[in-house]
Amino acid sequence: MERFFPTLAETFGRLRAAIGGLPVLIIGHARPDGDCIGSQVALARVLGALGHDVTCVNPDPVPRRLEFLTKDMRFLRTDDVVGSTEQRAVIFVDCADHARAGERLKAKFPDPLGAVDHHLSNTGYARVNLFDASAAATCEILAGVFFDAGLPVDARAAQALYTGILTDTGQFRFNATSRRCFLLAGELVARGANPAAAGYELYERETVGKLQLLQRFLASLQMECDGKVCIGFLPDGIFAETGTSADDAEGLVDYARCIEGVEIGVLIEGRPGGAAKASLRAKDPAFRVDRIAAQFGGGGHACAAGLSINSGGAELYSRLVASLTQRSAEISPVETKR
Repeated sequence: MERFFPTLAETFGRLRAAIGGLPVLIIGHARPDGDCIGSQVALARVLGALGHDVTCVNPDPVPRRLEFLTKDMRFLRTDDVVGSTEQRAVIFVDCADHARAGERLKAKFPDPLGAVDHHLSNTGYARVNLFDASAAATCEILAGVFFDAGLPVDARAAQALYTGILTDTGQFRFNATSRRCFLLAGELVARGANPAAAGYELYERETVGKLQLLQRFLASLQMECDGKVCIGFLPDGIFAETGTSADDAEGLVDYARCIEGVEIGVLIEGRPGGAAKASLRAKDPAFRVDRIAAQFGGGGHACAAGLSINSGGAELYSRLVASLTQRSAEISPVETKR
């Protein structure tokens, strides 16, 4: 088998050696997605098979559609660990920056042992960083590193890794999807991953409330930048009104992006007290929406980024439109790769 991430082999070896006999905490980000939960489950199972005592921690609950990956796994919340004095080896996964898991976990673990991530805006905040911005998913990095090292990947770990790659590539259709993604997916299926089961759990268990949420989002769409940008809204209180949660907003922004002629789709979520969150998705990496998000303290990928602000949500729309207008004017048709 070819080596998938040869430059990370030595780094991963140092991480394993540094863990020693310490119990391990694997920390994921707020509002965890398939790549986050998949990375946590897979790393926990592989390290567990090597004899380590492993616990996963997230600031938010595991989303309903991802619970199929976490059965019988030890997943804790922030409150469960911030008061502990036990010495642990702490590894952050799928977190572009230290605060992505929340300020409380950042303060509790100011010097994490390791971080595994693929976001372009990653700041290299851990002592040992397994980072590759060319990877479509953190699960892609972990799968390749595990196979390169000849480590045991059981069927459940394979399913978790496959799920992370599937979701972060947009079902193998986003720009970051590479030959390596397909090679790893094929090897994961050989190890026991079930594509049909993953597809059912992720995409065929929608609630009525989720469809009502989608209906409201579609009705809010507005075109900007001469039709190159489409922005939709979810007002504060909409989740309680529809019996949904923030997890159900996952993927809605893709409906704004998929319109013909639109280059960037945006979802703005209102939060209590005038706060807001925005998700940005571009069809082409030339638009570098991570740089736009960075103007508001956010980050992410060239084609997928996000940001949160604690106040000023009412002005976020106009500020975003100004930034997107400037960026669109800077990009010439020659620069795009489609």
